Amino acid sequence: MITEPDKENEEETISGENNPVPALLMCPPRFYDVSYVINPWMRGNLGKASLSLAMQQWQKLCRVLSGMAHVLLVEPVAGSPDMVFTANAGLAHAGIVVISSFYYPERQNEETHFRRWFTDAGYRVADLPREIPFEGEGDALFSSNGLRLWVGYGYRTRESSHAILRDLWAIEVAGLHLVDPRFYHLDTCFAPLKDGSLLYFPPAFDKTSVARIEAYYPPAQRIVISEEDAMSFACNAVNIGKTIVLNRISSELECKLKVRGFQVIQVELSEFLKAGGAAKCLVMQLTPE
Repeated sequence: MITEPDKENEEETISGENNPVPALLMCPPRFYDVSYVINPWMRGNLGKASLSLAMQQWQKLCRVLSGMAHVLLVEPVAGSPDMVFTANAGLAHAGIVVISSFYYPERQNEETHFRRWFTDAGYRVADLPREIPFEGEGDALFSSNGLRLWVGYGYRTRESSHAILRDLWAIEVAGLHLVDPRFYHLDTCFAPLKDGSLLYFPPAFDKTSVARIEAYYPPAQRIVISEEDAMSFACNAVNIGKTIVLNRISSELECKLKVRGFQVIQVELSEFLKAGGAAKCLVMQLTPE
């Protein structure tokens, strides 16, 4: 079922013929919980997530994003507490969506529900072989010009998926090796921004990957974040135009982003950090901004 959240004054907040409104996919956290451990953030948080507070935080994020984007909802399913993290549903581009092939069995049940949603929405659906884990936008992010697809690998996504993505869309794919288990998805430590700059945490990558990043982004376009901000998932940001929506960050990083002309909107997402996610994890981009 394809549904939309209730919005007030949508025509006033997201209009403009020359500024197409991006589409985002979200999933209400009706069944959200930390009920298993598949990343370091979940360890010690089993059963400790507050569903009521998580819903409040998610609704605030949804309201903020609905003022800038067309937000569509996929219905949550009991027994899939991580379905709220729609960034991991797959990767959509040019009318095609590659459905994730989840590494952990705990999340594999989500695939059927996401596949149904995208089929109903009219996408051409592509599947990867089960033996090639790939976790969608969690590990695959386009550069701001859309010409390069950065794909993380090492924890949830296999490097062998890169050739399939390259052939499917005939695009350049650059792999980045993740080496810190706290940053198990690329979108937890790497955020290409719309002005051509990059928000990233270098210690999350091996030396070869850092060199690859620095060869692509000139020094003036690199925004290196502190470990404190990295642990608050500062890179797990949703960037729409000149607005960046993210979890709580340091005043220093906020100033750096504002100097670049960004409006920074911080939304408390503490309940989702308990499962290893924040703003970007809760959103899948369906169309280019």
